[in-house]
Amino acid sequence: MRRSRLLSSLLAGLALLGGLLAGPAAAREPNPGPAFGDTSVSVQELPAEARSTLNLIHRGGPFPYPKDGSTFGNFERRLPLQPRGYYREYTVDTPGARNRGARRLIAGGQPPVVFYYTDDHYRSFRRLRD
Repeated sequence: MRRSRLLSSLLAGLALLGGLLAGPAAAREPNPGPAFGDTSVSVQELPAEARSTLNLIHRGGPFPYPKDGSTFGNFERRLPLQPRGYYREYTVDTPGARNRGARRLIAGGQPPVVFYYTDDHYRSFRRLRD
């Protein structure tokens, strides 16, 4: 009797988990708001420091920060989902900051085919346009 109750509880838990995992697609998809590029920014509209970082990316460096060029995990899922390693992050200097600051350029693809700019440490992104 105890074994069948345990098995029933286990099956009920698995069914619940399956329902959560197979819920509506919209619940699983990241927020499709401005982080996905509903807003964009031209290269000319970027701060001068971001344009300098973009030039360094196109030249292949050298980069001033050891983390520049490292994989951006997109853990918050604010950018379109891609396989791990697709996105790379680069620091955009912030005048007056005592550390790397909050500004970044995210490059996607190889060679980089898409760029995103954030000035609020990954809370929102704007896709770069030519």
